[in-house]
Amino acid sequence: MSVYRRILLVVDLTEDSLIIGRRAQALAGVLGAEVELLHVVEFVPVEPMGETLMPSVQIEDELLERARQRLATLAGELGMAGSATRVEAGNVKSEIVRVARERNSDLIVLGSRERHGLSILVNFTEDTVLHAAPCDVLAVRVGRG
Repeated sequence: MSVYRRILLVVDLTEDSLIIGRRAQALAGVLGAEVELLHVVEFVPVEPMGETLMPSVQIEDELLERARQRLATLAGELGMAGSATRVEAGNVKSEIVRVARERNSDLIVLGSRERHGLSILVNFTEDTVLHAAPCDVLAVRVGRG
């Protein structure tokens, strides 16, 4: 019996997502685990400045649909086209933890960027998820430089 059976792969759809995805895929292959891909779209409230601004609901729908397409493309590039993909809207940190609980995930895999100076004081997603998650968290180092 594997320690990890259900891996939640969290991606931000940047080029680093491939690196993170490959790590999760390799781990899943060794352990015989299933992987579910998750991307969270966090909306920033927009104050209408004129009549030319599209209704916010339409903008949100378009952002979600674009994210779904990009996530499906990423799954294909990783050879995970048959894996479940999920796009949620809301607070990134809260949604990751909520989905991990809902899906009974054994492991969350996400990216972690190196920080320097004052950025060390900022509460990053991986920090919050690490402390709030109902399961283990693997933070893959990306974006070194």
